[in-house]
Amino acid sequence: MLELKNIYKTFNAGTVNEKRALAGLNLTLNDGDFVTVIGGNGAGKSTMLNAVAGTWPVDAGQILIGGTDVTHLPEYKRAKFIGRVFQDPMMGTAPTMQIEENLALAARRGQSRGLRWGITKTERADYRELLRDLDLGLEDRLTSKVGLLSGGQRQALTLLMAALKRPKLLLLDEHTAALDPKTAAKVLELSDRIVEENHLTTMMVTHNMKDAIAHGNRLIMMYEGRIVIDVAGEEKKKLTVPQLLELFSKVSGSDEADDKMLLS
Repeated sequence: MLELKNIYKTFNAGTVNEKRALAGLNLTLNDGDFVTVIGGNGAGKSTMLNAVAGTWPVDAGQILIGGTDVTHLPEYKRAKFIGRVFQDPMMGTAPTMQIEENLALAARRGQSRGLRWGITKTERADYRELLRDLDLGLEDRLTSKVGLLSGGQRQALTLLMAALKRPKLLLLDEHTAALDPKTAAKVLELSDRIVEENHLTTMMVTHNMKDAIAHGNRLIMMYEGRIVIDVAGEEKKKLTVPQLLELFSKVSGSDEADDKMLLS
């Protein structure tokens, strides 16, 4: 479902601030894979997600989503393949618009639009049912402005919107980092359910090693723009945070483990 072939990306090339973010990155995700991505600051985690989403062009390499070469497609043209939830709960929704209007925009993503635009009774009933499944009381607040919601409610709504059109690829970029622990756990539980119910191929970047082990069927760790650990299935389930750190030290040849990488 996703193929990254020999991806390179350097920022500020030829200056004193030159930083190689991705160094010959190779990764293949099969249909239905739920991959958690961890690594220290500057390892290339978010850079990889931005490369996939088309936030900026890569210097070299090839990106395929569902067999389609999207390497040179701009971000807006990749949107039909991708659903994304950001770290900041304020992103991913239109805060001055109503909940039902945000859902309608998500439902119409990739479709041509004319002058007639509205929400039908059937659509409104469908949205109410979808929101009821979130168990956050939002089904009775369809006309509330999204900007009035809490961070956790906005992330839950953004998750729902990102998955509404069943994208080929769902990108979760540290989407619980700005939430309190209780709310983060609720959003992660919801993420698991939405991914499983919709059979979505998913990449979730996190700084929390415990969450990386607990969620998904596969775990990769990045270091200096490349993947140094790739574990799946039973091997992943049996991992502990100390074992993961030890494994990282062994394969990277580094004892580096910053505070965020150790956070669990």
